Amino acid sequence: MSNLTGRLVEPGQLAHADYWVRHVREAVRFADGIGALRTEGVTRFLELGPDGVLSAMARESAPDDAVLAPVLRKDRPEEMSLLGALAQLYVRGASVDWTALFAGTGARWVDLPTYAFQHERFWPSGGVARAGDVRSAGLGSAGHPLLGAAVELAGSGGLLFTGRLSVSSHPWLADHVVLGSVLVPGTALVELVLRAADEVGCDLLEELTLAAPLVLPASGSGVQVQVWLGEPDGSGRRAASVHAREGEGPWTLHASGAVTTGAAAPSFDAVTWPPKGAEPVDVADCYDELADAGLTYGPAFQGLRAAWKLGEDIYAEVRLPEGTDGDAYGLHPALFDAALHAAVLADGEAGGGVPFSWTGVTLHASGASHLRVRLRGAGNGMSIAAADSSGAPVACVESLVVRPLSAGQVPAADRDALYKVDWVPVPVTDERVELGTGPAGEPLRTYPELESLTGPAVPGTVLVAPPAGSAGTVESVHAAAAGALEMVQS
Repeated sequence: MSNLTGRLVEPGQLAHADYWVRHVREAVRFADGIGALRTEGVTRFLELGPDGVLSAMARESAPDDAVLAPVLRKDRPEEMSLLGALAQLYVRGASVDWTALFAGTGARWVDLPTYAFQHERFWPSGGVARAGDVRSAGLGSAGHPLLGAAVELAGSGGLLFTGRLSVSSHPWLADHVVLGSVLVPGTALVELVLRAADEVGCDLLEELTLAAPLVLPASGSGVQVQVWLGEPDGSGRRAASVHAREGEGPWTLHASGAVTTGAAAPSFDAVTWPPKGAEPVDVADCYDELADAGLTYGPAFQGLRAAWKLGEDIYAEVRLPEGTDGDAYGLHPALFDAALHAAVLADGEAGGGVPFSWTGVTLHASGASHLRVRLRGAGNGMSIAAADSSGAPVACVESLVVRPLSAGQVPAADRDALYKVDWVPVPVTDERVELGTGPAGEPLRTYPELESLTGPAVPGTVLVAPPAGSAGTVESVHAAAAGALEMVQS
């Protein structure tokens, strides 16, 4: 594939010196080349290079179901990166010569054990969701780890994405705990809307305001999520919203805003890092301070590695933890959220709150796992600019307003808890009672035994006290039921 033409190489083309002169002087047609491979049906890409930069770039032009596997990754063991790339390709249908790979190591083929892998489950499990063919239900694949399906709304030009979020299907979400409850971070809601906006060609999240915290239950199947985009107006602007519900309960609006086109060009220069003249800031106690404010972050969200201060600006370096890959996301919510943690180092209360209102969010590149970030005051909020480890722009936020949450604003994590049944005895007295078939206030007439009730004067209502006993609840219920049956039969 020629990066000069963006097409397959023609016979003899590479043998001419003129080709290579043009190759040096003219533009690199990388995206066109990936698009041409997509047209040819290519779905597996292996990157030969020192890092996964090209894989992240190719994600924008490759098919939704494509696998992009870099052979090497910066700051990762080479053997693990290489074997990981081979494994990705192999499970997606590529042919791997395992005999050649293990030659000279003493490895040999053996039969898989049987019994240890033969499990039979008896309890329901909210395990990891498995990808299925949603086309049979009239839907399309969403092509995103947080979303399952997408459908265009007939007659309106709107779009609807659906998915399910839980701590079992997305375990890293359990590391975002606010005031004792697992909250879906605001950066995840931004990621969902940006994915939907990309589907309709909108490159700017104009605004997104949090309406209610999205709490995940500690167990079970989690919550259903819907991301909705309305039809475009005359300028191409579309309304956007995120709703969720647990079980068959009512839908709750969690965020609303609008997407459009016309994203501004990036202006953050992160090639020189850290910026000249910036003073380093100690970040060792950052997460302890956030925990004191009610924001408890687990390993997946503890991405802040270093920070500097230059004037009123805060510069920070954040990265995803080892083993967490951001390739499938526009910008991994845990990485984006970690970029905001440096705000606790600035004066004010920004670090003690959660994102509330986003304005002017643009994603310039996808798949980043390491960011250089600048936080700058903007009115009553802050602006954010992020670049990757090479200084290339990744994302920018014109303004983000954060607000502290109180315990009353966060719904209980287990709204469907199993309530305990307690049996409370009701004493039967000889005082006056109101009977449904007799006059109110009629005094109770007592009889020594049931046999004395025979005859023409049988009352319409009879109260019989249950047998007294000191047995436990279950045993006493059984005894009362058996006694009542015997009485009715007699």
